[in-house]
Amino acid sequence: MAAPFHDLQSFISALEAAGELRRVKVPVDPTLEISEIVTRTVRAGGPALLFERPTRGDMPLVINLFGTEKRMAMALGVDSLDDVGDRIGSLIKPELPVGWSGIREGLGKVLQLKSLPPKKVKGAPCQEVVLKGDEVDLDLLPGLQVWPGDGGIFHNFGLTHTKHPETGKRNLGLYRLQQHSKNTLGMHWQIHKDSTAHHAVAERLGQRLPVAIAIGCDPVVTYSASAPLPGDIDEYLFAGFLRGERVEMVDCLTVPLQVPAEAQIVLEGYLEPGERAPEGPFGDHTGFYTPVEPFPVLHIECMTMRKKPIYHSIVTSKPPQEDHGLGKATERIFLPLLRMMIPDIADYDMPAAGVFHNCVIVSIRKRYPKHAQKVMNAIWGAHLMSLSKLIVVVDEDCDVHDYNEVAFRAFGNVDYDRDLMVTQGPVDHLDHASYQQFWGGKAGLDATRKLPGEGYSRGWPEEMTMSPEVTALVDKRWKEYGI
Repeated sequence: MAAPFHDLQSFISALEAAGELRRVKVPVDPTLEISEIVTRTVRAGGPALLFERPTRGDMPLVINLFGTEKRMAMALGVDSLDDVGDRIGSLIKPELPVGWSGIREGLGKVLQLKSLPPKKVKGAPCQEVVLKGDEVDLDLLPGLQVWPGDGGIFHNFGLTHTKHPETGKRNLGLYRLQQHSKNTLGMHWQIHKDSTAHHAVAERLGQRLPVAIAIGCDPVVTYSASAPLPGDIDEYLFAGFLRGERVEMVDCLTVPLQVPAEAQIVLEGYLEPGERAPEGPFGDHTGFYTPVEPFPVLHIECMTMRKKPIYHSIVTSKPPQEDHGLGKATERIFLPLLRMMIPDIADYDMPAAGVFHNCVIVSIRKRYPKHAQKVMNAIWGAHLMSLSKLIVVVDEDCDVHDYNEVAFRAFGNVDYDRDLMVTQGPVDHLDHASYQQFWGGKAGLDATRKLPGEGYSRGWPEEMTMSPEVTALVDKRWKEYGI
């Protein structure tokens, strides 16, 4: 495992040295123009981009840091994203309980074995410049308008810090932030998120909820904010495990929260109980605009930053887009934890076109009738995997990452009268297809070989494969054929 990047600047330097970053030196408009440039770059498998002269704001803007699996692996200091999952798997003991409690205890055990809690420091680069009261001005930031129908400027990579008002438990989340004015933001945190629960408790108690937003953190902390961790697992402990080094934190100046000392920009403020304002529309990763809805309003009382900060953002759109790199990292890192809950799983894949929740492909070691349906129900009971809309189950000998092979099984191995399971359950807050917000229909497709115990009496046919001897012969003589 490589040494961790201590801040955004060191990661940018490493990407540039590896030929994975390009500087855009001409003026570029953060309203729509940057979005179109980034979308074309991502879809061409291109590099991270550092816009040195955005026409809005007072600092450079970096984007597409995680747009490929290679850059995502660099961000986490590994050669392959599977390396992190392997580290977790090697520390998990088989005697831990099966079920959601097993995932929580398993991850807790891993973090205890490699305990690297955050470290408090006094001075911090993120507080080199301090703006308070009327000095606060969000227009100093080159926030993006990504799509023509967006409700305005959004800050799309702000790491949001809150604490549970009663337990003091910290949460780190990643939510879009709509700029309402020079010192207020719309907080789009969804119904299933932990910060939403913190806010609900504060409102029940009639209290303001302190909030701190860090922009431009080191890549491991940034990833950890997006990871679907159990609510009682500290994201900064997880980041320390991934980094192999403690994250340095500093006290905020006006709210009782801590933020990464090496962040580029920090926004400190509060939510007034009961206050809501229209938020949206916003062109999201679903490929559609999410509608205007009432969301809490963050009043910013203090804005701190480095002397020469770099603003970090992301473009959301119909796939493929940069957020697939973050999703792929989660898929590989959390595989051993998902296997703890569902040992039947051999591998799984969340296709980019499924925008994280719409489709999960799972391979299993099938042992008994209706085994696939048991796995489907287990996945729908596994934390945020509960939001999955379509689960396709294939046999262990199918490569779940080879979509042609998966399609061959799903199209040809299924009797839709018997092998399709339809149910209802929670769906993603952003899901536009469900007839009711927050819940809707789900389907599970059993594309495994069928057993006599499942009512299949015809005798499952043998799949055609060439003999190894002939394959080896043709390999040996291939050049002779002149093809």
